[in-house]
Amino acid sequence: MTHPAPHRVIYDTDPGVDDAMALYYALAHPDIKVLGVTTTFGNVTVAQAACNALYLLALAGRGEIPVTQGVAAPLVKRGEAPPQHIHGADGLGNLPRRVVTNNKLDARTSAQFIVDMARQHPGEITVVAVGPLGNLALALAVEPQLPRLLRKVVTMGGAVLEPGNVSPVAEANIWNDPHAADAVFTAGFDLTMVGLDVTHQVILPVSQFAQIARHHQHQATDTLHHAVAFYANFYSNLYPDVAAIHGCFGHDVLAFVALTNPELFSTETGRVRVALDGLAQGQTMLRRKDIHYPQTGWGPEVPDTQVCIQVQSPECKALIESTLMSAWLGACV
Repeated sequence: MTHPAPHRVIYDTDPGVDDAMALYYALAHPDIKVLGVTTTFGNVTVAQAACNALYLLALAGRGEIPVTQGVAAPLVKRGEAPPQHIHGADGLGNLPRRVVTNNKLDARTSAQFIVDMARQHPGEITVVAVGPLGNLALALAVEPQLPRLLRKVVTMGGAVLEPGNVSPVAEANIWNDPHAADAVFTAGFDLTMVGLDVTHQVILPVSQFAQIARHHQHQATDTLHHAVAFYANFYSNLYPDVAAIHGCFGHDVLAFVALTNPELFSTETGRVRVALDGLAQGQTMLRRKDIHYPQTGWGPEVPDTQVCIQVQSPECKALIESTLMSAWLGACV
């Protein structure tokens, strides 16, 4: 029996608790090969994001995977302070201690790393981007052919039908750098958007991560359990349905689930644009009907995006658990 070749992935991230969850799902899944981790500002500063990516990889015994440091601020708008009340000051739920690790940053910028890898492996690499999209926007500026060099892009960000989480209409990753996001949505990538429309349908209980930690008895899963518990306290104070199971939304990990198991999602296809300023800044707007609009910016020059609208939540939760319960961890380095 032959098996499909694994997805060759660059993970663009701002870890962040749900980013850590997604990274460990990617490392654990047999159909994903992580070629590198590129970091950005967002949940934490970009320096902290890079530190966390190095740390999480080392804990899992995957310190050979390159990590780069990328954009530190939005392309145009004023930056905001990281949300310490959501992810902790360190991005991982304020860890009480960290073990010593030895892996170091790759000297390239995140944008250059993406371009270098895409040129080296044309048509083979998927970028899974779960933070603000400045690294991809800068990579586009370096290499305008990037949409044809990458296999696809999967983003966690945005909302179409669901209310936003930083304004009535905007999701945090897109709002943090709307100009970068609009550049990515209009560039011509084979692009799938995994936004709040589906991530708010998947609530992962802390007990699930406690079970995973007990099963592995490993520093990596202990760290993830600690971080998820902190994250769940924030969401449980905000959403009664989340509080009922003391859990959190599976935001970023669903971008990888959409890559490995697209059959668990239903999508709508259309042109997506991002509001760049004003009260609606960061709103992701999906053109859902083929009618003539008097406003410019909605014509056929704008490529289509696959937007996830519905998700099979129980199946996603079971897949995440079974993947993280598998034998995937190495010795901490």
